[in-house]
Amino acid sequence: MKRIWVVAAMVTGLLVGVTGPAQAANVLANAGFESGSLANWTCSGGSVVTAPVRTGSFALAGGVTAGDTGRCTQTVNVQPNTAYELSAWVRGNYVYLGVAGGTSTWTPSAADFTKLTVSFTTGANQTSAEIYLHGWYGNGTYYADDVVLDGPGGEPQPGVPGTPGAPKVDTVTDTAISLSWTPATGDVTGYRVYEGSTLRATVSGTSTTISNLAVCSSHSYTVAAYSDAGESARSATVSARTSGCADTGLPKHALIGYLHASFANGSGYVRLADVPDAWDIINLAFGEPTSPTSGDIRFTRCPMSECPNVESDAEFTAAVRAKQAQGKKVLISIGGQNGQVQLTTAAARDAFVRSVSEIIDRYGLDGLDIDFEGHSLYLDAGDTDFRAPTTPVIVNLVSALRSLKARYGDDFVLTMAPETFFVQVGHQFYGPGTAGGDNRRGAYLPVIHAMRDDLTVLHVQDYNSGPVMGLDGQYHTMGGAGFHIAMTDMVKVGFTVGNTGRTFPGLRPDQIAFGLPAAVSAGNGHTPPAQVHQALNCLVKGQDCGSYTLRGGTSPALRGLMTWSINWDRYHGWEFMNSHEPFLNALP
Repeated sequence: MKRIWVVAAMVTGLLVGVTGPAQAANVLANAGFESGSLANWTCSGGSVVTAPVRTGSFALAGGVTAGDTGRCTQTVNVQPNTAYELSAWVRGNYVYLGVAGGTSTWTPSAADFTKLTVSFTTGANQTSAEIYLHGWYGNGTYYADDVVLDGPGGEPQPGVPGTPGAPKVDTVTDTAISLSWTPATGDVTGYRVYEGSTLRATVSGTSTTISNLAVCSSHSYTVAAYSDAGESARSATVSARTSGCADTGLPKHALIGYLHASFANGSGYVRLADVPDAWDIINLAFGEPTSPTSGDIRFTRCPMSECPNVESDAEFTAAVRAKQAQGKKVLISIGGQNGQVQLTTAAARDAFVRSVSEIIDRYGLDGLDIDFEGHSLYLDAGDTDFRAPTTPVIVNLVSALRSLKARYGDDFVLTMAPETFFVQVGHQFYGPGTAGGDNRRGAYLPVIHAMRDDLTVLHVQDYNSGPVMGLDGQYHTMGGAGFHIAMTDMVKVGFTVGNTGRTFPGLRPDQIAFGLPAAVSAGNGHTPPAQVHQALNCLVKGQDCGSYTLRGGTSPALRGLMTWSINWDRYHGWEFMNSHEPFLNALP
């Protein structure tokens, strides 16, 4: 959301309009040894162990002896004249990683898991490659985990089963999720169900129940078929949450809008009491820090010199209560274009929790919206695992949000409004990468992932954006139905993150909305109402999707729409509200 949207749109367009090759899925099978065996690998010695491991439950222990390097290999199909990147996390006195007949790398001493990486390009007629790991004679056991060959795969290995159909959620209880899927083609011994890189179940049939889960917790699963010939590629991801959660009090499909509470921005001031009842979540824009790194957030209501019709504090508080009595949620939104918030220290984190709590308590608000833009979030070099971030501005923000959630309990409403650059662009590029690119790419992902069980709604800004690559490998451009379909499908089904070898799990549909400008003058990327309705029909009902195929299936529980802003919508005769609120209410 922007006060000065034209400048922001130009800047964001420059940021997102980066081109480059998409990263493919890992070509290797059993790459993290999570089958609990050496399936798909040929080793002269060694075994799979449960410690030490880097991720998941298993890792490779190479069987080095005085006369054997403990070589482990896997041969995969590749495409000719194609660039690949091979990486592995290793530890041991001597560990080598390479491709037979090509390049290799090694470390003479790795006390803890260390990443080795090599790049190579296949020959003009090359259709297979042998990947290897080994130690050195007489130097003891080496360990390896999370081996990744990044690039397009070739034809499947002979005898390996096909990929199972995407799993679907059958039943959910407070502590269990039941799944089923369509069978894979070929000779199948059984199926392995994964949560991330962790093996959760091995079954002979096409259904299972994952038990002993936490109440009101989110989970994402994929399924792979296996046989004596090896393991298939993993299916598409399905996400679900166990039951027992507190009722959010929101309608199934909600209309969400930002209200200029601290400025007018040329659209005119709208008193909170005058906001029509159609708006289900009202985000008060904005709380801003006293300085970028202070963490001390202040919410200053619009001065009378700019907003002559501004209400008194008492009237404003009374309007909050009236909206809540109607079942609406009123949140303080932190950030915006001008509100750069960088929680670089523990002191800034604590000041953030204290000052945001004071704002919520003063007006009796329902929760918090995080609208960090610009340089608020970024990833330090080497911070490549969204599941375990190390960058202080991200670690401290997650800690602060957890503290606020603990303070206010189950009724606390938490929403986020990142730009596509901080979410979906992370599919293609994550942080600075190895080439020193923009360190903000995908920087919201660790925050979203850490808070996924407490996140009420994620409404990505599908505007002020350059072209973004979707799961179909195509670039999508804002302003039409296709952009909203592709960007929202990514959030639901999840996606591989840059070249990290990791997959960001999708969110539940009830946690997902998408954002768009209320009018042409409100932001770059306005979408005509008919195009918005086409996107909703595709996402919710699977209808009118154009050339795009939903990877995550339909989403009848999709939460709804967000807009910048209520003020701009009023300025333009409530076109957004009048067009979309009845349409949302008519959705199944």
